[in-house]
Amino acid sequence: DPSYSLAPVANRLGELVGTPVPLASDTVGESATATVAGLGDGAIAMLENVRFNAGETSADDAERGAFADALSGLADAYVSDGFGVVHRKQASVYDVAQRLPNAAGDLVRSEVAVLQRLTTDVAHPYVVVLGGSKVSDKLGVIDSLLGRADTLLVGGGMMFTFLAAQGHGVGRSLLEADQLDTVRGYLDEAERRDVRLLLPTDVVVAAEVSGDVPTSVVSVDAIPPDQIGLDIGPESARVFATAVAAAATVFWNGPMGVFELPAFASGTRAVAQALTTVSGLSVVGGGDSAAAVRTLGFDDAAFGHISTGGGASLEYLEGKTLPGLAVLDD
Repeated sequence: DPSYSLAPVANRLGELVGTPVPLASDTVGESATATVAGLGDGAIAMLENVRFNAGETSADDAERGAFADALSGLADAYVSDGFGVVHRKQASVYDVAQRLPNAAGDLVRSEVAVLQRLTTDVAHPYVVVLGGSKVSDKLGVIDSLLGRADTLLVGGGMMFTFLAAQGHGVGRSLLEADQLDTVRGYLDEAERRDVRLLLPTDVVVAAEVSGDVPTSVVSVDAIPPDQIGLDIGPESARVFATAVAAAATVFWNGPMGVFELPAFASGTRAVAQALTTVSGLSVVGGGDSAAAVRTLGFDDAAFGHISTGGGASLEYLEGKTLPGLAVLDD
């Protein structure tokens, strides 16, 4: 698909470094070989999008390895600086590093340094804010953080599975019925560990996901059966913001509502604003959270750290081994 070509990236890189950056028309073929061979000392070239080659993401070790062999043949050393993909066992992330002298780049190093402050060297109170659509996307990180965090705030679409697990009706809101027992276990575990697990007490509802329909704020024990919950309510936003502002360490992953529509952006905005007041470490966990703060007009510099890897940061916090990190020599 030409829309995924790296041509705009090569052009922008050329602007930043003040010299044209040639782009090969392939990844490891004749163009890539000729482009690399034509480089002078200190020059930069870019290969086309590695995902244009099936070997990049292949589950077959031999196919992936063959692509990695070809890629590594173009270089003398490998620097890994794409933190957003280090949780993936892919040719350009994992296999090439096995074939060349390698190192982590500055971005990867800075991301890992921040994540270590969320796992092994944590300043308390430690508050974690989780949102987004599905509980099932965050099972592992909830398991892990229930043993570390002091307070866990749950919003977004996933809050309705938690509310249903408490016996609330959730109308037509997003619900993962197959996760109800798991969520009840989390509620019990939080109580056992004395972790403060805060759920919304009010929500913003509408008949459909649209910016042109009437909305109302209702208590979580009074969600109409024909309505969809699309944001945390104003009282919940105040409570969440207060908890965040009092923290020494905050990790946030997932918006509180459908922030792309102004009618359902207030909860996400309140959490983001609270993060900007944290005197300790505030981390926006990439993905939709990073998109939300930028969409809502916040300056990146207002936060302690905005991760470039939503999935990678979650898997790190889960305690998983990230292939693209484990393979590096340093």
